[in-house]
Amino acid sequence: MANRGRAEGTIRKRADGRWEGRILLGYRNSKRVRPSFYGTSRADVLLKLEQARKQFKVGIAVTGKQTLHTFLARWLEDTAKPRLRPRTYAGYVQHVQRHIDPLLGHILLEELTPQHVQQLIALKSSEGLKPKTIAYMRAVLRTALNNAMRWGLISRNVATLVDLPRGSRRESVTFSPDQARAFLASAKTSLRGALFTVALAVGLRLGEALGLAWEHVDLPAKTLRVRRALQRQKDGLHFVDLKTDRSRRTVTLPDFAVTALGRQRAAQKKTRLAAGTNWWESGLIFVTSIGTALDERNVRREFKAILKEAELPLMRIHDLRHSCASLLLVQGVHPRVVMELLGHSQFNLTMDTYSHVMPALGAAAAEQMNTLVVGERGGVTSGVKSA
Repeated sequence: MANRGRAEGTIRKRADGRWEGRILLGYRNSKRVRPSFYGTSRADVLLKLEQARKQFKVGIAVTGKQTLHTFLARWLEDTAKPRLRPRTYAGYVQHVQRHIDPLLGHILLEELTPQHVQQLIALKSSEGLKPKTIAYMRAVLRTALNNAMRWGLISRNVATLVDLPRGSRRESVTFSPDQARAFLASAKTSLRGALFTVALAVGLRLGEALGLAWEHVDLPAKTLRVRRALQRQKDGLHFVDLKTDRSRRTVTLPDFAVTALGRQRAAQKKTRLAAGTNWWESGLIFVTSIGTALDERNVRREFKAILKEAELPLMRIHDLRHSCASLLLVQGVHPRVVMELLGHSQFNLTMDTYSHVMPALGAAAAEQMNTLVVGERGGVTSGVKSA
């Protein structure tokens, strides 16, 4: 039998063991507002009914029984879009519309289970979707459901309770010290050599490097300020906000990066004179022969050419960022310093991303302890192999 709740609603226990509550809040646009809420206990549902009554009273829209499709559509527009960079938002939309919605969109948000999400992952895996893409798809759903949980719409995030296919996490490829030296030597003869040198020196993302302007650099002080990124969108190149607030950072440049930027400034002056009236002054550090912003696709091609010339393993430009962190960590630089240099939002992100370096750090720590206590060096070395 239905019981009257303190939030002027009715609560009943369903046949499946879950609790359901309904509440008549009033009328809006001549339509009765009577949402339903679900929970694992009577107290859980009572709390949701009370929250709904308070929200309705202050004019906040109350959504009770809604499908995952309805929730994700509103979440993308109202929550994801304002805080994400355009290309990232487009990726979220693509994953929701192409992968999540067709299979799970019809399910009520409250009734979504880990088994539903696991079935989605199994289906996409059988369709040949790469493990990395499946992991990203799950991450989008997990982020959305985290919001739903904070808003009291669900009691748990089922996307965190599923297993991903093997190989969903890509191991980064990083330079050894010798490989880094070989890369920098080869980059000196490249048109964009300074870009790759700075990216390796301080761990810049490609978009961050392309968005650098001369006003962001103080060569005498050996500092560089990261304030924006350049990103290709459907309608061309645009400056965008950085990935996180912590990505806005000021870093100290090593001497070899300062030298590379000095050469870049001198070379750009010559290029400007050669271009004459065709020169377009953008203020950017890394530009085309007429001063316009570089397209990342061309930069990637040049990067691969340098790797080939130096007889180095194939990697992504983003792996220069990983190489920077790995090289610093194995030299004993504190992970917190590496975190600040890279602009990571959380310390755990730095530690998880570069966990492959930890064995080398442990070996170095053991040798340092031996030297401190015994007074002599052992046979342990702190070198790191490229992944």
